[in-house]
Amino acid sequence: MKKTGILNRHLSGALAELGHGDGVLVCDAGMPIPDGPRVVDLAFRAGVPSFAEVLDGLLAELVVEGATAATELREANPAASALLEREFPKLELVSHERLKELSAGARLVVRTGEARPYANVLLHCGVFF
Repeated sequence: MKKTGILNRHLSGALAELGHGDGVLVCDAGMPIPDGPRVVDLAFRAGVPSFAEVLDGLLAELVVEGATAATELREANPAASALLEREFPKLELVSHERLKELSAGARLVVRTGEARPYANVLLHCGVFF
């Protein structure tokens, strides 16, 4: 049994299957989830777990070489915007509609319980060497 890191067996297993170039969409409870990608739904109640908590846990275990979020995030959710811009100085911003299109190509979707708007980011997996 694992004693540290991500304990959710479905999420831990899905992360172990990722490779360089794969996309991971971390999304709020309201983001439409496309057909195709594997989905690990962590949402329990509105706000639980939060976008920030889930992102923090994922970033502790993944090599991420870039990230994409919606332009609308800046105005609608300043806290999430500040978090993403702090974690990803070269954060790519696209329209929310474009982010939804890009999410169809993700290998994994991790749905949080986040209830604040536009708390969504598409992570681009890197390689550790």
